[in-house]
This record gives sequence, structure tokens and C-alpha cells, in this order.
Amino acid sequence: MSTQLTPQDIQSIAQSGEGYNAEFKVSVPSKVKELTEEICAFANAAGGVLLLGVDDDNNIKGVTIDNAKRSAIQNSLNEINPHVPTSFYPVEVDGKTIWVIEVNSGTQKPYALSGAIYVRQGPNSQKLTTVEQMRDFFQQSDRIYFDESPCSGFSMDKDLDLDWFLEFQNRAGISNTIGASQIIQNLKVLLPDGSMKNGGALFFGEKPEQFLETAVIRCVAFEGNNKTNIIDDKTYGGPLIRQYEQAMHWLKGKLDVRYEISGGGPRIEYWEIPETAFKEAMINALSHRDYYDKGAKITIELFDNRVEISNPGGLTSAIPPSEFGTKSHSRNPLIFGLFVRINMVEQVGSGIGRMKDLMKTADLSAPEFKMDGLFTVVFHRNITEKSSGKSSGKSSGKDSPENWAGVKRIILEIPEISIGKSAWKILEMTYKNQHITIPEMAKKMKLSERAVEKNIQNLKELELLDRVGSERSGHWKIIVNE
Repeated sequence: MSTQLTPQDIQSIAQSGEGYNAEFKVSVPSKVKELTEEICAFANAAGGVLLLGVDDDNNIKGVTIDNAKRSAIQNSLNEINPHVPTSFYPVEVDGKTIWVIEVNSGTQKPYALSGAIYVRQGPNSQKLTTVEQMRDFFQQSDRIYFDESPCSGFSMDKDLDLDWFLEFQNRAGISNTIGASQIIQNLKVLLPDGSMKNGGALFFGEKPEQFLETAVIRCVAFEGNNKTNIIDDKTYGGPLIRQYEQAMHWLKGKLDVRYEISGGGPRIEYWEIPETAFKEAMINALSHRDYYDKGAKITIELFDNRVEISNPGGLTSAIPPSEFGTKSHSRNPLIFGLFVRINMVEQVGSGIGRMKDLMKTADLSAPEFKMDGLFTVVFHRNITEKSSGKSSGKSSGKDSPENWAGVKRIILEIPEISIGKSAWKILEMTYKNQHITIPEMAKKMKLSERAVEKNIQNLKELELLDRVGSERSGHWKIIVNE
């Protein structure tokens, strides 16, 4: 067991919030077994820390534990079988007592409590309740999770994507007063020897495909409804979140997308297949794919009548067919937990149901799920006279002159606003493509990038154009008030 946590460590963990490796309790529950269940789940995963005296809002409240209660907790921890070494001790933080229970990832998995196995799924602990679930865990217990294995050759100094790491820190609500090295430690993405785990390399590495060739998303568009003729083929690497963003951008450029502007709010996008359904399918693929399978990639295949999203590894036997769509069992719980931290997962175990509901609400056919070798989600497109026969699926609504004309009319009616021809062109291009880059604009307009940047700055000062997110992964937003 490592050395005891310091008051600064406690504050840092509390500010980082609960997650795959951290659990908070404001007080000792009436049934101390609840604490032991969490520790058992940590031991069956990557280890973790349970803080007593911290509330759900990450506030340090402090807690008093007398000798009798402490003895009861320790006795309960000793009931985990086989025995797992734990550390249980108090730490004074700003005059308040926080009790800490720490456990490392166990070397004798699986660990059981009262005959039941507990595992960590995202920020929650789950009890395995069926024979199939337990059998699968026993079979997997000697095979370390891929995302917990060391990523040979990864260098924290050279291979970390610092821009994305800072964005992650912001999106996860982690205080900017915590240093990167402390956050990395809190997230448990390092092994005891200081080397980066595969999960950390995939999630935070600038180019994880350098270490795992198939850790990419391949996007392929076909002509018609079969795989005879490829008309577009792109492969996206980088941190998993960037792969997701680039794949979504690729899809957006291929599908029918219409926009509506109402009142003073931003334009609303309506994808022919709900955007959130794609989000659920892609995050599922990135989190649950079998990275041990080094012969296959995540693929997005676009046909005239459907979109298929596939990832290596079928449904795990830990989820029986009768519970498909209601239970979650990740092959890569560390990665899954990191996605949960940035709110890319609405509710653990609800993704399949949400995809079905979204397609039903959009009056589209229910998604199909294929689970033989690959896990594939099939979204059927609603072929209309307007869109049929379009091999690329390029949006017809996105470039609608009526939509842009409406925006232009609103801007022209704003008193004391006068902009030049180049600025109008920039507004039009950002309206039609929120992700267009400054170099792309400069090329289209035959201007220098400096000239484009100057026009953009003027538009920002006039409060007509804004940039949402980072320069690398953000998007443009036109600000209009009707």
C-alpha cells in the first residue's frame, strides 16, 4: 500500500469529484457493509479511495468515527474474500477529520463479499447477480483489462495532448488550481511504477495510434447500398474524444442537416438521424471495444439507406440477452469512467434504450444491433425523393439560400452595423460550416490568414460571431437577434 494521503491530496481528490477510482460518503452509512461493497468493487477494478466526510457536492464536511464504529468497519473489510489489504486512517483537513479507506487493484481477482462479486462501472459499483455475469468475470479475472495495462514507450512529457488535457479539466469541473501531475495521479491512469496505462494513453495521448495501430475510427462512404464502390474514406486518430468529434463532423457533412433560427437564440440543427443517437453509439464503441483485437478498427459505414457503426468485440457474456440495453459491462472501465467524468455518458446502462427512443421520436425505424464478433449498430435512413440517389448523402438543407438570406436580413436590420464584403463572406461560410478553419476560409477567399483573422476580430467586436470551445476542436456561432 502506498504512503498515506496528505491534506492536500484529500482536497485535490475532493475537488476532482467522484469517479471510477473515487467515492465519497458524507457520513458512515447505517449498514457499514455498503462501504465494504465499494472497496470490494475497487479491488476488482483498478483500485481506489473512499473518503468519509465529503458530501456529493465535493465539500469537505468532516466526520467523527468512534472506536466501536471503526472496529465495525475494519471487521467488515476483513470479510472480503480473498483478503485484500486496505488502509483505513484519518486525515485532518482544515480542522475537519476525513477518514480514508484505500485499496489497490487486487492481484487475486475476483474478490467477493458474502458470496457476491462487486465491480466498478464508471462512477458506480455494480453487483453481479447472474450466473452468466459471474462466470464471465471469473474467466476475465486473470486477464487484466486492456486499459489497465502499461502503454510501453509512452512519455508524459512528449506524448500527452496538453490542449485536450486542459479542456478535459474544464469539462470535468476540476479546479484549475490542481496541477496536471496531481490530476493524473487522482485519475489513476498511471501504474505504481509511474508508467502510463493504455487507458490514459488512449484518452489523453496526442497520437495513441502510434502505440496501438488500430486505435482509430475509419469512416467510409459507399455508393448505393452495398460495398462495391467507395466514394470517401477517412481515418481519424488522436485522443478518443478527438476521434469522436472528427467522426461526427464527417457524418454531419454527409447527412441531411437542416437549420432553424428562432428568436434571439442560436440556430438549431436537425439531423436526418438524431445526432445524440450517433453520440451514444460512438461513445459505446470507444469505451467498450475489444482493444486486444489488433486486427480490427471502429468503423462508420455510410450507405444511401443506412449508417452502420461497428467495433471489435461482441456483447460480453456478463450481459445476458435478456438484460441487453439495461446493464453495462465495459471491457475498458477506466476509459468509460473518464467519458463519464466529462458528461459524455448520460446514465450508465441507458445508451441502448436512448438510441431506440431517439429513433422512435424522429419517426424512424428502430436501430438494429448485431453482436457476432463485432458489435454493430445499424441506423436506417429515411429515404425521400429529395435525398434518394445521393451517393454522398450531402446535406441539401445546410446550403439552403433561404436560411442564409434570413440570417443576412436580420443582421442588415441591426442599427449602426456596417460590415464589408469579406466579413459577409466569413459569416456565410461559418453559417454553412461551423467547423471551417481560418486557413480554409483564407483559401476560399484568396486572402491571407491574417486578413481573415482581422475580419473575424471585427465581427467578434460587433458581437456577430463567436468561437465556442478551443481553436482546435471548437466551432463558430453566429449571434443574431430577431
